[in-house]
Amino acid sequence: MTPGNNGASTPEDDDPFGYLYADGQANGAQPPSGGGYGYPNSVNRVRAVGERQYGQPQQPQQQTAQYGQYGQPPTAPQQQGGYGQPNAHYAAPENFGGGGPSTGRQPAQGGGGRNRGPNTKGLLIGAVAVVAAVVIGIAVAMAGGDSDNKDDNKAGGQSSSSASAPQSPSPSASSSDDASKADLPAIDAKALSLEGGTALASNVKGAKAAGGTYVANFNHVGAAVTWNVSGIPEDGKYTLYVTYGVPGKDGNATLTINGTAQDRPLSMKNFAHAPEGDYEKGWTNTWGNITLNKGTNTIKISCEQGNACDANLDQVWLEAGWKN
Repeated sequence: MTPGNNGASTPEDDDPFGYLYADGQANGAQPPSGGGYGYPNSVNRVRAVGERQYGQPQQPQQQTAQYGQYGQPPTAPQQQGGYGQPNAHYAAPENFGGGGPSTGRQPAQGGGGRNRGPNTKGLLIGAVAVVAAVVIGIAVAMAGGDSDNKDDNKAGGQSSSSASAPQSPSPSASSSDDASKADLPAIDAKALSLEGGTALASNVKGAKAAGGTYVANFNHVGAAVTWNVSGIPEDGKYTLYVTYGVPGKDGNATLTINGTAQDRPLSMKNFAHAPEGDYEKGWTNTWGNITLNKGTNTIKISCEQGNACDANLDQVWLEAGWKN
């Protein structure tokens, strides 16, 4: 110090903004250039970046201080270097408040000097990929299940179609092993041999025979139709089907095979549930189990004593086996 100026009595009396006042300027205070305060005798402790190794014991560094002469500013520090070069403005923490190195700190990661957390972006992408794979798997499984269901529905539809009754009833029969599976004869009633006063008619609508022609005048004892059927493939059990119409009430007839009357009459019930007297709504069908010989056979349907024969005869056909 020079005579006449003893300096600040305490460090806090050094005004870092002395260059703003007249007395400070008189004492040589100047604005700071790059570091330190703008008052004479201010202390500037600097240390280059990178000299301190974090997490390791540090060797005491020699503190450097630039003290200007009384009334003169301190020596200006060097300008900051380029990227990666030491920065003279950086002051190590240990140079302040005791200067001891701090321990237990982790070095900064990356060029930005900030600690980065886990790579959440990568985790999110992985999770999205897993969810997408699960969704695709479910879609494929559902598509396969739909394909199987469609196949099942097709099979079921075919079964339902085969199980539905045809226009001329053809229910399944319990066939014996010796019954033929070949197509068997069928005939319109008008082509049968007419006996006992039976006659052809077509005034009642709804008959399935060609031209809507059927056999009438069957409602008296002695009336009959005979079918000399040939082409029976072998001896065995067969089912005789007859389409007929009744006027809203039950009837029956006698069935004779090769000259032998069957113990059980051929049922001609009002299965159509037609109102009484309505022949047009009374068309339906019936069946009877019979036994035929291989080759030619004679089948007779007649109105005998004790039968109720008020019916019109439409069609007759055979199927192999007996119907339960």
